[in-house]
Amino acid sequence: MSPRLDAEWLSDPALLAVTGALEAAGHRALLVGGCVRDALIGRRGGDVDIATDARPEETVHALEAAGLKAVPTGFEHGTVTAVAEGRGFEITTFRRDVETDGRHARVTFSDDPADDAARRDFTMNALYATPGGDVLDPLGTGLGDLAARHVRFVGVAAERAREDYLRILRFFRFHAWYADPAGGINADALDACARHAEGLEGISRERIGSEFMRLLAAPDPGPAVAAMAGCGVLGRILPGADPEALPRLVHLGECDPIVRLASLGGEDVADRLRLSKAESRRLRAITDAAREEERPAVLGYRLGAADGLPALRLRAALIGTHPAPGSEAAVSEGAAARFPVTARDLMPAWEGRALGERIAELEQRWIDSGFALSREALLASGEG
Repeated sequence: MSPRLDAEWLSDPALLAVTGALEAAGHRALLVGGCVRDALIGRRGGDVDIATDARPEETVHALEAAGLKAVPTGFEHGTVTAVAEGRGFEITTFRRDVETDGRHARVTFSDDPADDAARRDFTMNALYATPGGDVLDPLGTGLGDLAARHVRFVGVAAERAREDYLRILRFFRFHAWYADPAGGINADALDACARHAEGLEGISRERIGSEFMRLLAAPDPGPAVAAMAGCGVLGRILPGADPEALPRLVHLGECDPIVRLASLGGEDVADRLRLSKAESRRLRAITDAAREEERPAVLGYRLGAADGLPALRLRAALIGTHPAPGSEAAVSEGAAARFPVTARDLMPAWEGRALGERIAELEQRWIDSGFALSREALLASGEG
């Protein structure tokens, strides 16, 4: 007997208005994908997506007849966004892939959710539910794989990878987030990822970066990243990256994806993953600080506690040790320290470039003193 969803969002009035509009027009309305998967394992899901046998124009007519707004966000692929109570719900017609090129697909519409399920990436994502919560498993494998926390491609793994090469990275992300750590990794999927890793070179760096950072945000991405390295995928997206320090960093309790990324190293990381300017600056600052010999208190002063503590952990992970006793407290103390001299204290005797150099000199003296020198002592000190 199939399970039933027990999720609070099933009673969402906006969702019910959308599914009700489709059903009132004689069409099926099935909840699909991540929202069903996560509800079945008790996780809080994200967006609720809907699949239907209605063609896109029929979806629009059904929504408008119910007084709802319909936005044709992907009409040629069967997708219409319904707006109810100010929120959007993506509705897509059941479909089959006719032709794919590794990035895009040409589809034909279908009346059968089994056709729709067969084109999805992983079996645990090919699950559907009625608005009342009855779960449908058209392929007959999704529920079992989800219960076993077994991440597996739908059908032939190599075919799914060739249809959209980004699925290679999605496989490792899903393994990090959903797989049973004791269950190992699916051998067919790993082989398909290895044989088709070259296809990732045709995927935009923005999409690769987004997918990889989501992987690094998993509770423990270490095994998945190690598997990526072992089959050649990591080297494709980050040449020179080394996953050795990542498990140690995770063990130290560091959860920040940017810091985890810093532990991998690699060439032109920020550009290859299309990090934002803020992310790039932070990655560089934490990486540089971790590789320098600055005292923990200085790390805190230079970076603040929010980045000083991660830099301390990264330093320890890179050399294969633990932060020294008291070092984390020292970072926090350094982050709280405030240089007591301002530019106004030195003007007008100092100005321009000389003023900046003098402030830097006094600040270094203050740091070397363990933040102990007072404002008066610093201002009274000589220039040498």
